[in-house]
Amino acid sequence: MSENEKKKDCCCRKKDRDERERKAMLNRLARIEGQVRGIRGMVENDVYCVDILTQVMAVQSALNGFNKVLLGNHIKSCVTTSVQKGEEDKINELVETIHKLMK
Repeated sequence: MSENEKKKDCCCRKKDRDERERKAMLNRLARIEGQVRGIRGMVENDVYCVDILTQVMAVQSALNGFNKVLLGNHIKSCVTTSVQKGEEDKINELVETIHKLMK
C-alpha cells in the first residue's frame, strides 16, 4: 500500500467504541488540554523555565498514558478481530505503530 493510500485509508477507517471507552478517552484528553493551556499561561506569565519544563513532562507522561490505553484497546479489539478473520496485515501495522511510538 502506498503512503497516499495509507493516508486516505486512515482518514476513512472507523472504530466503533462503546460509550464508556469514548467518554474515558475524551476525559483524559480534556485533562491534557487543560494542562497545555496551563503551560501557555505559565509562558504568558514568564514563569521560571524549570517549572514550565516540569509541566511539559507531566503532559508528555499523560499523553504516554493515553497512548498505552489506546494501544491496549486497539490490540484487544481491532487487532484480535482482524487476526481471527485471517487478516495478518494488522500485525505488521501494529508492529509499525509500536516502532513509531517508541521513537
